[in-house]
Amino acid sequence: VYHTLKGVLHEAGLGGGVGDEGGFAPDLKTNAEPFVYLMEAVEAAGFTPGKDFMFAMDPATSECFNKETGLYELKGEGRTLSSDEMIDYWSELIGRFPIISIEDGLAEEDWDGWTNLTRVIGNKVQLVGDDLFVTNKSRLEKGIKLGAANAIRRPAASSAASSSSTGFPRISESTFLNNVS
Repeated sequence: VYHTLKGVLHEAGLGGGVGDEGGFAPDLKTNAEPFVYLMEAVEAAGFTPGKDFMFAMDPATSECFNKETGLYELKGEGRTLSSDEMIDYWSELIGRFPIISIEDGLAEEDWDGWTNLTRVIGNKVQLVGDDLFVTNKSRLEKGIKLGAANAIRRPAASSAASSSSTGFPRISESTFLNNVS
């Protein structure tokens, strides 16, 4: 699929340049557009989106959150969204594409938004509160109390750590706060 995607992007006139972490970095018009090309590449490679391939995303939404206004600025699209509008946006995307995980779907200080996000789409996708929890016990406890997110990303380095050094109990790779149906 990766190699097919390179061809799909090239045919669309978007080149095949590679960005950070080995991913392609085409200049796209919307944040939804990558999924259109991913779907095309999955199908062109002989697979079925939603059956053979599902998508996970890390939009790092804290980066587009304006703390002064409390709004999300999607500058590339020329749009500014409230927390509820951002949740509607994620809901629309998971309705259109086989997205099964969203990491950092809202800003790390948007606790009310995270609680609402989890209520609205937490039964459909894994909502990873990486920036939200930042491996901080008090933030994790607050998140559990509020019902914010349904998964936490555990850094690889912590897998060897004991509870005495992190304050968290030792858990297996498959242990997540995940209630995705």
